[in-house]
Amino acid sequence: VNGIEIYSMKIDSKVTSRFAHNVITSRAVNRGNVHKEVFFDVELPKTAFITNFSMTIDGVTYPGTIKEKEVAKKQYEKAVSKGQTAGLVKASGRKTEKFTVSVNIEAASKVTFELIYEELLKRQFGKYEMFIKVKPKQLVKNFEIEVNIFEPQGITELEAEGTFITNELQNIIKKTFSEEKGHISFKPTLDQQRTCANCSQSVLDGDFTVRYDVKRTTPDNLQIVNGYFVHFFAPTNLPKLPKNVVFVIDISGSMSGRGIEQTREALLKILDDIKEDDFFNFILFGSEVHTWKETLIKATPKNLDEARKFVRGIDTKGLTNLHGGIMRGIDMLNAAHEGNLVPKRSASIIIMLTDGQPNVGISNTQDIQAHVKKAIEGKYPLYDLGFGYGVDYNFLEKMALENKGLARRIYPDSDAALQLQGFYDEVSNPMLVDVELNYPENEISDLTKNSFKHFYDGSEIVVAGRFIDNNQNSLTVDVRGEGANDALSYTTQQDAEQTAQVFQEQKYIFGDYIERLWAYLTIEQLLEKRIAATGEEKENLTAEALDLSLKYKFVTPLTSMVVTKPEDYNNQDGIADKPVEGIDIFTILLYLRSQQFHCHNVRAELCPCVSLYKYQQFAFTVDGDPHFIISVPQKEDAICFNINENPGAVLNLINDPVTGITVNGELIGDKRVNSDAKIQNTYFGKLGIANKHLDLKLTVTPEKITIQNGNEKTGFTWLDSVTLQQEGLTLVINRKKNLVLSMGSGASFVIVLHQVWKKHPLHQDFLGLYTLESDKLSEQTHGLLGQFFHPIDFTILEIHPGSDPKKPDATMIVKNNELTVTRGWQKDYRRDPNDGVDVPCWFVHNNGAGLIDGLHTDYIVSSLF
Repeated sequence: VNGIEIYSMKIDSKVTSRFAHNVITSRAVNRGNVHKEVFFDVELPKTAFITNFSMTIDGVTYPGTIKEKEVAKKQYEKAVSKGQTAGLVKASGRKTEKFTVSVNIEAASKVTFELIYEELLKRQFGKYEMFIKVKPKQLVKNFEIEVNIFEPQGITELEAEGTFITNELQNIIKKTFSEEKGHISFKPTLDQQRTCANCSQSVLDGDFTVRYDVKRTTPDNLQIVNGYFVHFFAPTNLPKLPKNVVFVIDISGSMSGRGIEQTREALLKILDDIKEDDFFNFILFGSEVHTWKETLIKATPKNLDEARKFVRGIDTKGLTNLHGGIMRGIDMLNAAHEGNLVPKRSASIIIMLTDGQPNVGISNTQDIQAHVKKAIEGKYPLYDLGFGYGVDYNFLEKMALENKGLARRIYPDSDAALQLQGFYDEVSNPMLVDVELNYPENEISDLTKNSFKHFYDGSEIVVAGRFIDNNQNSLTVDVRGEGANDALSYTTQQDAEQTAQVFQEQKYIFGDYIERLWAYLTIEQLLEKRIAATGEEKENLTAEALDLSLKYKFVTPLTSMVVTKPEDYNNQDGIADKPVEGIDIFTILLYLRSQQFHCHNVRAELCPCVSLYKYQQFAFTVDGDPHFIISVPQKEDAICFNINENPGAVLNLINDPVTGITVNGELIGDKRVNSDAKIQNTYFGKLGIANKHLDLKLTVTPEKITIQNGNEKTGFTWLDSVTLQQEGLTLVINRKKNLVLSMGSGASFVIVLHQVWKKHPLHQDFLGLYTLESDKLSEQTHGLLGQFFHPIDFTILEIHPGSDPKKPDATMIVKNNELTVTRGWQKDYRRDPNDGVDVPCWFVHNNGAGLIDGLHTDYIVSSLF
């Protein structure tokens, strides 16, 4: 592609006792006659930690070095602008993160990229699963996936499948296993990779998944190597425990439409799976809290039929009284146990589904967490499912982890119902409760988590630890748990020699795998504990996790890997970070929090209806037919207005005399006058951003981007991918999407490109402007947008039906003016430039009259600069 040939790509995985060590090696050559940029682009599982990366160019190796995140940032601050990292890893898709490195190499030069990552494979539904993303983007002469598995317990089944595997390719997957060893290889020839006989497109694009399980002659397995042990516990053939499950479901207005349909669909499927010994109930929360039954009831065929009727009738209404809903669920479970309404030997679970943030009743998330923790008292797990991107995922995760459960994001796609059902399936078959794995205290230190509220069928409990005496080579373990009929206890003994014998003939086993497995598990659990911790406890957990991440060279949320490159051709060093769920990484420079809301059925006394942006610095935007959106964080709401002016007019958006930054925008109209419309559409067709202290001017149109530095001019088009850094300026152009600009220590701006169909009879391409970190501008900042960088307050009174039944009117008191405003939506295009995300806001009519200082015509200026 473009003169660069990837002639070899190998994915080599070695799995030892569930611990996977993966090496991806890619070799490329520049076949062109000028220097070219080569990309190494791989996707790896979110659950994995990168441990190493290197680039070898013409025999010279450039290694990645893992450092504390703050140290890495400081070291590369000059190269990658103040406090921001040129990131190499982005969250991408549900299960994966994308690692991308590019380097310029000379004509005829060769480069080898090598990335190593490790993870502990988890058992689910009776199988371990390893997931490999395959996407070479071109035909590769030598392409190979090789997986070697070594399991001391012996392998009972092994399967490999790919979403891109055709019947012909199925025969190329070679798979063998016997006793402890399993082997898979997939090595398609060039012709087998083609989408058709003479095509140059590759068919290799999708997921390659390996699944296997091990023999279980005993309930558990213990392995000891080099002073560390790992203990796997997964008993089989136990009688199922009855379960008591409370479903707490968000039915606020924002769930309406597809969201509630998919929820109903999933709940109906779940009702088909509930066993007759189980007890259950539904709690619905909008502004009010409603329950199906007053208490938990048994899943008899008659009750299940009644439940199906109830579920089919669930509809949306009101706001989000999350606290009321969850507390009702906990109180109901507590009452069921205290009143002996449910079997003594049973497992209780709360599953909560929400798509928004609490805004009725108690809406402070810390208060909700405290109330929930106090009410549950560790008696049963809470599982929080966050539907879509409007949730405060960090809050849901903290609350679940504090109560022995976990949080999961449900992606708002066509398969959302399957995702919900899939989660229920994971927890639908509890076998044991209160499982404790006890090890001799005087022999073991640094033990990972060893008590578990529930053990679910098809899963596995893993505990690892370190011997105090490195030479000790035997261990006795005692496991206890409460089963369906009685208390169970198991005792296991193992010595190091038994493990060593099993491993003897294995050349490819790395000797420290149990130690690395222990480190991986310990870091994962410390990071999890850290989520809900505060103060000194959080500091200690952070220090411990950081220490281990550095010692074992894992890229975790506390460390970064600095990747250095040759100095010629403007190669720029980059930093690989671990993305964190709950924060979407938007561009390579900026962390943005995306919120998505719709507002329906607004009840008069309960507005503002939704929270909007968490962080004030991303709150000021202008996009579309000059839609100005002003976020008011303390109100968790927004105000918006339009400016209707003639094409050709230049409006002053931001003017800060202290930092010297000004932003002006020139309006364009549609290609022709729309005779049906009273007011003609106008958009920003040209933006001018200047910093007079630095003598810098940036002009942006939908065609090109020009930087003028003094008398020097540099030009780019939207087809370029650029990261430009010079004194006082950082500019990143994300090809055909957006650009990000920072000037001096002042604010940053994102400009989004909107491209319409070239032959569109009416509309033409236009631009949107988003301001970030506006608090870095001075208090003297003004302009149509700039005046709102200072805190603004407003009061909403007398909500009443407006001319559009879906959009109520209200009276707003702002800046001592009384205005009639309408509840509506504006589009935020930062995340999705095509369709945008609906942002609810109070719309101020008449060009913002009464909200903006003076008249809108006061902001018309003579030229862009």
